[in-house]
Amino acid sequence: MGKSIVAAAVLAMGVVSSGSALAQRKACEELKAEIDAKIRKNGVEKFTLDIVDQAAQAEGKVVGTCDGGSKKIVYKRG
Repeated sequence: MGKSIVAAAVLAMGVVSSGSALAQRKACEELKAEIDAKIRKNGVEKFTLDIVDQAAQAEGKVVGTCDGGSKKIVYKRG
């Protein structure tokens, strides 16, 4: 049982580290929809996700990049 938990944690770390590379290849609207679904699944109802240029200053937390890294998706709760 302990080995399977460790294996799952290692696998999850690999997915997270490769997630950025995968996200950069996605269209922004597609990635935004996936992130939106995950946030709602976690019970958050009031939030915004904004797609902005990579160099733009934006209030909130960057939760993804898209369009080859030229844009970012910014999350703000509330």
